[in-house]
Amino acid sequence: MPGPTSAGTGWKPVAPASLSRLSNLVASAAGSPVRASYSPMDGSLVGEVPACTPSDVKNAVARVRAGQRTWAAVSIRERRAVVARFHRLLLRQEAQILDLVQAESGKSRLNAFEELADAALTAAYYVRTAERHLRPARRRGAAPGLTRTVEYRVPKGVVGIISPWNYPLTLAVSDAIPALLAGNGVVLKPDSQTPFSALLALELLREAGLPEDVFQIVTGDGTSLGPAIIGGVDFLMFTGSSETGRIVGKQCADRLIGFSAELGGKNALLVLDDADIGRAARGAAQACFSNSGQLCISIERIYVHRAVYGQFLATFTGQVEALRLGAGPGWDIDMGPLTGRKQLERVNGHVQEALAKGARLITGGRGRPDLGPLFYEPTILADVTGDMLVAREETFGPVVAVYRVEDDDEAVALANDSPYGLNASVWSARRGVGVGRRLLAGTVNVNDGYSAAWASHDASMGGMKDSGAGRRHGRAGILKYTEAQTVAVQRLLPVGTPPGMTNERYARLVRGAIKLMGRFP
Repeated sequence: MPGPTSAGTGWKPVAPASLSRLSNLVASAAGSPVRASYSPMDGSLVGEVPACTPSDVKNAVARVRAGQRTWAAVSIRERRAVVARFHRLLLRQEAQILDLVQAESGKSRLNAFEELADAALTAAYYVRTAERHLRPARRRGAAPGLTRTVEYRVPKGVVGIISPWNYPLTLAVSDAIPALLAGNGVVLKPDSQTPFSALLALELLREAGLPEDVFQIVTGDGTSLGPAIIGGVDFLMFTGSSETGRIVGKQCADRLIGFSAELGGKNALLVLDDADIGRAARGAAQACFSNSGQLCISIERIYVHRAVYGQFLATFTGQVEALRLGAGPGWDIDMGPLTGRKQLERVNGHVQEALAKGARLITGGRGRPDLGPLFYEPTILADVTGDMLVAREETFGPVVAVYRVEDDDEAVALANDSPYGLNASVWSARRGVGVGRRLLAGTVNVNDGYSAAWASHDASMGGMKDSGAGRRHGRAGILKYTEAQTVAVQRLLPVGTPPGMTNERYARLVRGAIKLMGRFP
């Protein structure tokens, strides 16, 4: 059967020597051993960074803790000015950033640009709104007219961020920016496969005026550095698998520090019988195969009403087979390779296990070594049953299962029949919101796959069930990096029995006031 087309390669590796300045930004001891990272495009060397130790983490946290005290005393307007300059630098350095993100992650030029755009939009959003979100708020006092109560937002202190390889720029920047604007310092550990995108962001932040001691990056093995980070910071932001998230959450609980996490997903897309099938098919192709399906919020399950199942599957298959695979800086490439050998093996394993158990291959289902060592065709499966890995586990690659359903109720029930609840999509002319509200997912997109909710930066983003804890974006995405501090000033009379009044009389007066207050909303 026909498969996706191939676009031109023309991939030019980034010269490792050009990245040595970024390696020097890592918070490591002099003479540390180095660790190499290689491009998924062709296996070429991207560069080398120090392999940090827990001792390096401890020193980085201590340095940031000292610098954070000064940074917290800087006015919010000055902190906003730094991030505003960073926003401009991101846009000015577009070509260099896209080259580096592509080299590290293997994604297409368009998907790399989406990372840059999201990082810039996140910065712009919090520059506009941080002061409003963090402003002290008057609250109703204990005794109206006598108690002046104000709630202040106090920075946590040192925020630890552990970011993944699939979005090495976005998931470092979108979490660090609100933490910094709230007056915190940051210690970031990017994934070992993709350290340079985060290091480039740090370089630009320092160029924008961020003090060195406020933001430090450590690089190396997560199993070694993760516990060291958790052991020293005051709050942790983690993005990764649900399995690792549970471990990280327990470690944070042991120290009684705050924890926010975006974890795994097995996201569902519903096509109702009144959907525009052409739009739904195009949207599904984008939602399933952007970044080679390596998104926490990408679609891995599609439930289609029986009345439009055949039409949708045919149209969707045509859209998928028209996707252009390739490695290179060309804007005509739709999908690049997977990011690592481990992902390739997982994707192929899920597909082959499903086929062995009776699933039907609609298109794809094979690697493309002619394009590069980690390419895999976008794959559609049908007749998938619940005993198959691809039905229940997160594949995190370019594979989707399409199911026929009888009605909206069955679609909702099957979509919710998962331990995950990160993202969902509903395609319908009239019933999208109503059906979407019934889905147990942190974000629901109507007539879009995932971009509409993700790019609504003023709204919170995160998962239900095993898909996470806490939220990023919006007001919640910055307030989580603060502690609420209530300051109450009592005037004239104290809260308690006044001098010369018996306790019993005081209790009667308070009782009457409570009854009176209970009559008002």
